[in-house]
Amino acid sequence: MTTAAPGARTSTTGGRHVLVPLALAQFICSFAGSSMNVMINDISADLDTSVQGVQVAITVFLLVMAALMIPGGKLTDRWGRKRCLMLGLAVYGVGALLSAAAPGLGVLILGNSVLEGVGTALLIPPVYILTTLLFTGTAARAKAFGAIMALGGIGAAAGPLIGGLLTTAIGWRANFGFQVVVVALILLLTRTLEDPLPPDPERPFDAVGAVLSAAGLVLLVTGILAADDNVWLMAGLLAAGAAVLAGFFGWIRRLERSGREPLLATSLFRDRVSNLGLVTQNAQWLVLMGVSFTVGAYLQVVRGYSAIATGGVFTAATLGLLASSLGAERLAKRWSQRTLIVTGFATATAGIVVLLLLVRAVDDIWAFTPGLLLIGLGLGLMLTPSVNVVQSAFPDSRQGEISGLSRSISNLGSSLGTAIAGTILVAELTNGGYAAAMIVLAAFGVVGLGAALFLPHDRTTGAPEG
Repeated sequence: MTTAAPGARTSTTGGRHVLVPLALAQFICSFAGSSMNVMINDISADLDTSVQGVQVAITVFLLVMAALMIPGGKLTDRWGRKRCLMLGLAVYGVGALLSAAAPGLGVLILGNSVLEGVGTALLIPPVYILTTLLFTGTAARAKAFGAIMALGGIGAAAGPLIGGLLTTAIGWRANFGFQVVVVALILLLTRTLEDPLPPDPERPFDAVGAVLSAAGLVLLVTGILAADDNVWLMAGLLAAGAAVLAGFFGWIRRLERSGREPLLATSLFRDRVSNLGLVTQNAQWLVLMGVSFTVGAYLQVVRGYSAIATGGVFTAATLGLLASSLGAERLAKRWSQRTLIVTGFATATAGIVVLLLLVRAVDDIWAFTPGLLLIGLGLGLMLTPSVNVVQSAFPDSRQGEISGLSRSISNLGSSLGTAIAGTILVAELTNGGYAAAMIVLAAFGVVGLGAALFLPHDRTTGAPEG
């Protein structure tokens, strides 16, 4: 068992001061991933692009995060957690400013998808590493992760609502202005934040592994996006992605055998409980972002609703997620993490079924609210315990690696959700695409539920604390 890092208890005493900027950082990154879902028509008209063009911008943002999250987590050991957090916020802010002024889709992709994606990959791993280091004990970590995941989930669920309000009142560019303001606030609040562990500039960095892992993920998701254009191109990209990822795992095994430090240690995948937790994280965000894009695009493009009306419907998901996630600490004391994750997936999957059935039976925008409410409640129940299961499975010395892997898996789920559901929806936008996308998302919910059922029944992971 490792000992708590110096300064950890002091920081925990002033927990709110430490937690607010970390939670806000997760909020704004999650907000960026979903708020564009209600701006599809406005961006398409203003920048002379299509629904598919906006889908590509959203997916590339999520994909850049996923592809660079593992290298970003590894760099925290070399550069320090606070420095990575501040640098990521600065890059993100520049990207948001560029997006607000974008004259065309290309500049929007550069600012939002690339720069904001790179910034997020740098700033998110420190959020989870610092939380794990500064808050010791299952209950304290559950409370801290609960606050962070609550704001992250609220950012994703409320993104359409806030985005709709800003788009209607000012314009779609105001959403990126809002992001700049929040990033500036976080930078101000993190000035006094102390890193509990010193950086190690001599720590080796596996550049080859970083390139291989990023390239493999990019090829896989690009292959999914190509599905409605060219089946052979899709197959080729998927095969290439699988081959590159196989090469990545071969490379890191080779480094380990030679005694050198790889980007990602293969031992991270030997913990059964952590592996199951990673599967549940991937499925959670795949469902959340897939539903957000599908419902947002369907309401605007097919039903013809405005940005504010579309965003208003997502209030149900926001309220559901807020209600369940705010009770994370109390629920963690009463129920096992497995129970919370299983119940969350069952509730969220039931919400998708309700979305499918009610919308087909009732021709009214409010028919979407019961299903979105259930999805919000379900996600709020399981976001925190899934993160705690994974992060708490490893000691302090490995938090850089596991945090990067955990966030990469989650953001890969987000990009896959938008890519898979979006591709199905766009391909058959007015002819059963909505139903097909929802059925696929429900299937992924069942996959997450299946993984959760294999988690241990005990209340903790049995992992070292501190």
